[in-house]
Amino acid sequence: QVQLVESGGGLVQAGGSLRLSCVASGRTFSSYGMGWFRQAPGKEREFVAAIRRNGVSRFYAESVKGRFTISRDNAKNTVYLQMNSLKPEDTAVYYCAAAPGPIVDYRRLHEYGYWGQGTQVTVSS
Repeated sequence: QVQLVESGGGLVQAGGSLRLSCVASGRTFSSYGMGWFRQAPGKEREFVAAIRRNGVSRFYAESVKGRFTISRDNAKNTVYLQMNSLKPEDTAVYYCAAAPGPIVDYRRLHEYGYWGQGTQVTVSS
């Protein structure tokens, strides 16, 4: 069992930046692939970004490519999502997810066995 806790969400104006953090409990963080997903009211939860266990390979949704950066610090059991040039359509609850096993498709929710409770990001125009 692992627990994921997101933080860093808030209210920001369009064009601004936020940095989300996700801290995982336990001592096996380095073995997890990690992902960020988001869900706006009335919409399906969608893939945002993912990072491999060693942090070398990164994957992004087309909607955030060039604006968001995912990273991880295994020594701190933490994954980050740096969000720049935020747009109103980025408004959503952002969820951190962990995959204890191998990931076939980083975009699929079912690949991740553990989820945080989410942090709200609101971008005003």
